[in-house]
Amino acid sequence: MYRKLALIAVGLLSVAALAAPSVDMQTSMGRIVIELNSEKAPKTVQNFVQYVNEGFYNGTVFHRVIPGFMIQGGGFTVDLQQKPAVRKVENEGKNGLKNDRGTIAMARTSEPHSASSQFFINHRDNAALNYPASDGWGYTVFGKVTEGMDVVDKIAKVATGNRSMHQDVPLEPVIIQSVKIIPEKGKP
Repeated sequence: MYRKLALIAVGLLSVAALAAPSVDMQTSMGRIVIELNSEKAPKTVQNFVQYVNEGFYNGTVFHRVIPGFMIQGGGFTVDLQQKPAVRKVENEGKNGLKNDRGTIAMARTSEPHSASSQFFINHRDNAALNYPASDGWGYTVFGKVTEGMDVVDKIAKVATGNRSMHQDVPLEPVIIQSVKIIPEKGKP
């Protein structure tokens, strides 16, 4: 009985610890810290955290960089091979969060519920991406950069070109070396 209660308590602490997690994203151009908003985008944050915990983002690149718009990553290797990301997440674009400069949002196809692992960091306010966008859904914002906007700005300035079937690809790869959950102070 006590063991069962202890396991339940540990489970609740794990969920509580991730109530508003932050992630440390180490890139080849510097560190970005992102505070996730699990209150407004619970399904999206859960999906993102699962990819983080699986190490999915480690070694991927920012494969699409458009200054004055956004930097996109989380789905391709350095040689632009797309990583299989089978989990899709429901669009939570109606959550009231805006695609403002420094926010992180899910990338998707024209299908509103097609987001999986790819994300983008807004380099400016992008009101056209907010709910209700032209497709009626918008792009789900699920957090914001709290440290490292200077790194985002640096990434947005890299030289880009066309590579294979991709446009706006950094000529020199900008690698996402690792993404990790930042433990709360005082917690392991």
